[in-house]
Amino acid sequence: MKNSSFRIAVLPGDGIGVEVMEACLAVLDALQKRVGGFALAYERVPGGAHHYRDTGDAFPESSFAAAERADAILFGAMGWPEIRYPDGTEIAPQLDLRFRLDLYAGVRPIRAIPGVAPALADPRAKDIDLVIIRESTEGLFASRGKGEVIADREARDTMVITRATSERLFDYSFRLAAQRRRAGRPGRVTCVDKANVFRSMAFFRKVFLERAAAHPGLAADTHYIDAMALDLVRKPWTFDVMVTENQFGDILSDLGAGLIGGMGFAPSGDIGDAHAMFQPSHGSAPDIAGRGIANPTGMFLSAAMMLDWLGARHGVGACSEAARLLEEAVDGAFGQDGVRSADIAGRHGTADVTRAVIARLA
Repeated sequence: MKNSSFRIAVLPGDGIGVEVMEACLAVLDALQKRVGGFALAYERVPGGAHHYRDTGDAFPESSFAAAERADAILFGAMGWPEIRYPDGTEIAPQLDLRFRLDLYAGVRPIRAIPGVAPALADPRAKDIDLVIIRESTEGLFASRGKGEVIADREARDTMVITRATSERLFDYSFRLAAQRRRAGRPGRVTCVDKANVFRSMAFFRKVFLERAAAHPGLAADTHYIDAMALDLVRKPWTFDVMVTENQFGDILSDLGAGLIGGMGFAPSGDIGDAHAMFQPSHGSAPDIAGRGIANPTGMFLSAAMMLDWLGARHGVGACSEAARLLEEAVDGAFGQDGVRSADIAGRHGTADVTRAVIARLA
């Protein structure tokens, strides 16, 4: 018998993370009533910059254990500019989770939302629908906490690319492209690198081309990171799935979010072979925290990704159906009901957007 009851580790974190998480849980409760056939049990897990300020521990081992045993992790946002570790770096338990749970595939969908004006004037911008796959456990981020400052004269960080992680990452990307092709997308994977300069990137591309040969039914091409930064502005509607190193993916996914209305519309998932975490791409946004104007859409769409992942992993069609309905509710709220969140110069706050989406689900 299929398991249709799932334990969700809920990590609201800091700032607007708390606000969009509460909105998201309300939407998920409405979804469970609407669809049926699955149940979500939440375990709230402490952590973040303010937890570090109050306790000296940003993410206790008990919190990590709760996240590790959960069926999925739902993450709001963590970090606060004024609260830092002694070495000056920010509090970021989400990075610790990626490394410790081996969440190697950072999945960042970039899709134009009906009714939300894209940043580009070209009418084809309404057709933007791509996914950035950011390797999330190595690359330049492998140097986190390991870089060195030599005699206050120079500083060094090291890029790490391994065959094992790259092969898994590329195979994931091709599987996603195949899935998207069945839904009418091109079925093309673009590797984004700097193989003309760095040996590590040349190796990254080499492994990509090897894995591309193992997926002959799908198109594969390559792009330099600087050219991609140009082409994501010039012709983003031509891309399908793009896969890249950790730091490059961090930058490109923010650029992509800017094309579709901003970070408030950008969901993400960090996927591994055994665990997965889902969170909006934005941060804790101290400048608007507590004002009730945070856009919860990225959080909602991240929850839809979580439901889709749970449905596919456990063979529970109700979860997949709920994911589809949630995406449609978001599209309907903005595209047909005229919802306009504050981050796109609208008058609707967090509660307004939440009510509109729940009304669509009803």
